[in-house]
Amino acid sequence: MIRRRWLLVLLAVLVFLLALGRRKVWGMFFARPQRQEPAQGIPSPLAAGGEVPVGVAQGEPEAAIRAALALVGGLEPLDLQGKSVLVKPNVVSGQPHPATTNPAVVGAVVRLLREAGAAKVYVGDMSALLTLTLGSTRRNMEKCGILQAAREAGAEVVAFEEGDWVEVPLPGAHYLERALVTEWLFKVDLVVNLPVIKTHRSASYSICLKNFIGCTHLRQRPYLVDADHWEELVAEFNLAFRPALHIVDGTVSMIEGGPWEGPSAPTGLIIASSDAVAADVVGLGIIKAFGRWPQVAGKSPWEQKQIRHALALGLGAPAARIRLRIAPGDETFAALMERVREFTGL
Repeated sequence: MIRRRWLLVLLAVLVFLLALGRRKVWGMFFARPQRQEPAQGIPSPLAAGGEVPVGVAQGEPEAAIRAALALVGGLEPLDLQGKSVLVKPNVVSGQPHPATTNPAVVGAVVRLLREAGAAKVYVGDMSALLTLTLGSTRRNMEKCGILQAAREAGAEVVAFEEGDWVEVPLPGAHYLERALVTEWLFKVDLVVNLPVIKTHRSASYSICLKNFIGCTHLRQRPYLVDADHWEELVAEFNLAFRPALHIVDGTVSMIEGGPWEGPSAPTGLIIASSDAVAADVVGLGIIKAFGRWPQVAGKSPWEQKQIRHALALGLGAPAARIRLRIAPGDETFAALMERVREFTGL
């Protein structure tokens, strides 16, 4: 099975290079980064004061986003007036949500950022290698509806494979000394991470920490660096840059399989936090509540390799500092969040 997996990966790489060699994307494997940048370690203003809030709200996307943000201090601490913002959804492929971020959530976030004073909002990502063999990130965004939603809300869409790459040191990492990441992280004032809640066959789950992999160079995707340490690498890549805010799409959550497809549940919620680890732990609690995915159901969210390694690297707050704040909702939502509290200890 291992040999077959690597043969499929090698075949995909060869097809990718042959199909796209005439375009700039060829440089993603062979071009060197144009410059180096220091690691971004400045904590978000939303995390100031010792306690780290995580807000969870139920409802239609825009109303739920507003409610979840209100629970963590809103957008005002980010001082968005006149600033540029990159919104980073999950566009692993062109499949609809929850394989990718809900377009309605993308559009709502863009509108709220502009309402808060952002001068320019970009929506960008780079899809997985296997889906890029058949097209591009822009094509995937169009297919899943994110491109249209972003443009209608007033954002400019960018595909990271069309730009340049920046080499960033990863202080404290064990498996990789430097990361190659998209230049777009350094072309804007703030980054808002916009993942979806879903399970993942190789990384156990994919929420905030895993969503950053879409910002990394294709030749550094975890399966090409060290397939035996997928989850630890996911955490280490997050040393390269810390988004100012995480808004997690839980309108529909994938609860088994993934990342391409799998059974889902209409969870109808949004999570907001300045802390990727805190938001991931809450999202893991939601997946665990359905008991369908052994890699999550069989252990505490705090025992997940992504979480443990991220905490060891100083990428998130420990449980004692996290405050889970829940907006009012219906009985189903209340019961789900009660189980999340039980599983997470928050």
